[in-house]
Amino acid sequence: MRIAILQTDIKWADAKANQANAERHINDAGQADLYVLPEMWSTGFATEPQGIAESHEGSSLEWMKRTASGLQAAIAGSLAVRTSEGDYRNRHYFVYPDGSYTYYDKHHLFSYGHEDQYYTPGTKRTVAEYRGVRFLLATCYDARFPLWLRYNNDYDAIILAANWPANRQEAWQTLTLARAIENQCLVVAANRTGSDPYSDYIGQSRIIDAYGQVLAEADGDREQCVCATFDMERQQAFRQKFPVLRERDTFSGPLPWQT
Repeated sequence: MRIAILQTDIKWADAKANQANAERHINDAGQADLYVLPEMWSTGFATEPQGIAESHEGSSLEWMKRTASGLQAAIAGSLAVRTSEGDYRNRHYFVYPDGSYTYYDKHHLFSYGHEDQYYTPGTKRTVAEYRGVRFLLATCYDARFPLWLRYNNDYDAIILAANWPANRQEAWQTLTLARAIENQCLVVAANRTGSDPYSDYIGQSRIIDAYGQVLAEADGDREQCVCATFDMERQQAFRQKFPVLRERDTFSGPLPWQT
């Protein structure tokens, strides 16, 4: 499976410009099975979403559905969404080639940046099954919470959509590597570049395999595509040969996503 991360410089609160930019990068990436965009890729990290967030069936989701159908490939990435109930969600969509989709609402809201003051946290993990691979959807700050992302016999890869700032890039590199190694899984970590009213970003989008080897990584902080091929059979063989996941810790009572 060929996977392409689209590391974009997001134009603040300009969905049309960001859709057009994403389309240009898709053309540059060439044919892939899956294209991954950063967190809130159509607006920037809008911690105060009033007047910026799109409706739950807004133009950016429609663009994802239309583009996925045209390419016959999947597209993932998060959007700032105002739901039909009137609350705000940081919603990570996984859109299939037929235009259908599933989504994950970010569970760990970034309270340091006041995201929790306006957004409602999700309570359930989401695994998207696609072309024989099970993708766990995660968003930015989730990377700091290994229990939430812990492998539970339910996924093969993690898609992490992020707006991770430049001044915490050492943590980004360490945490993405750790999540791949401890869960013996592929990690597809898509970060943005550029600046917004709150932070500067230097990208470093990366794809890491279950051995902790970086298969592909952004070259500098420019806009670019980061592409790699995922060998599912190799990962399965590694898990069987070196079965550390069988000895992972268990906990009494149901975990949050099992209730």
